[in-house]
Amino acid sequence: MKLLTLLIAGAALPLTSAAPASTAIVKDASDPDASVAATLARSSKDIYPAKCPENVNGFNYTYPSTLWFYNLTSTVPGSSEVLEMAFMDLLPPNYNPRNAGNKEPQTILLLHGKNFCGPTWYAAATPLQKAGYRVILPEQLGFCKSTKPTQYSFNLTSLATNTRNLVKALGITKPPIVIGHSLGGMLASRYALTYPEFTKSLMLVSPIGLEDWKQLGVPDRSFDLLTGDEKSTTYASLRGYEQATYYPGAEWTEDFDKWVVMLTKVYEGNQKEKFWADQAHVVEMVLGQPTIHDYNKIKPKTLLVVGEKDNTAIGKVWSPAEVQAKLGHYAVLGRQAQAAIPDATLVSFPYLGHAPQIQEPEMFNRLLASWVKTGGRTLESLKLNATIIR
Repeated sequence: MKLLTLLIAGAALPLTSAAPASTAIVKDASDPDASVAATLARSSKDIYPAKCPENVNGFNYTYPSTLWFYNLTSTVPGSSEVLEMAFMDLLPPNYNPRNAGNKEPQTILLLHGKNFCGPTWYAAATPLQKAGYRVILPEQLGFCKSTKPTQYSFNLTSLATNTRNLVKALGITKPPIVIGHSLGGMLASRYALTYPEFTKSLMLVSPIGLEDWKQLGVPDRSFDLLTGDEKSTTYASLRGYEQATYYPGAEWTEDFDKWVVMLTKVYEGNQKEKFWADQAHVVEMVLGQPTIHDYNKIKPKTLLVVGEKDNTAIGKVWSPAEVQAKLGHYAVLGRQAQAAIPDATLVSFPYLGHAPQIQEPEMFNRLLASWVKTGGRTLESLKLNATIIR
């Protein structure tokens, strides 16, 4: 090791009036109408733009780009409810999928965390789009503008499969670069473990799952209590938690606050009861399915990014003091994870917390650009205030 310093009924409908793929007119994908046509050109019938994107599935919030839905109901055996994944699809400039001379661009998947939605990735996504990448920002079932199911069995493998099926439904054939933050990092690692042949590379940003919380002593908690935890969530509790966990020691800013305001809208939306229950199931999933035990099986080249001030640990709040003291030490956890993954590079920031892409967006975007373009070969040239371990 070398150490270097969509669909609730009526919310969205298939575009029955849209031209079929064989006759779709696609111009410059930077034009909104052309971008919609370009997405539809190679997509299956299960892909369609939202009819009422501002207020859908219990979340009244305007997204910065066209909101799409992937109807995955047919892929979930026995489902008695309609299931849609919301997503944004940022196409590179001048991309025309019907032009034989226009090669399929490299796709990047950006996977959100538990307390985040697709828009929290947007400041990182747009530079990638301008650089010629196709950037997909999916939202998992139970989150944000996706369906809030009442009978779905939440597990990481099924969420990874839903994400893989979304990419397939969009007609994408080249393995994507998969990038995930927090819970999205946990999911990204499961995606790479489940579909190694369809993962070009992997970037884990402050991923949870780097330690087995139950094994370390986090007590079981009933579903009713977990649901009560979600029900009691407010703007004040979210801000207090994030300030102490995501941005410890940092001055609270509007760039932090706007995402708390966004998340509060889901907790207070008109499907809040379903959302609380789904999030309780997500916590059960996270506690019961740590990914660290499988890190030695990850095949794609991996970049691991951590902030050493991060102290995220699911279940810490209801654990005894002696258990709390053992949890969430990311300066150690990052190094352990890097050593476990066969082909991994760690970038560890001593001054950052759980959300480096929000806390230091310009620096993060330079790091991100280096990774997707060179696979990390130029990291040292970025002169980051970080420890790099290969």
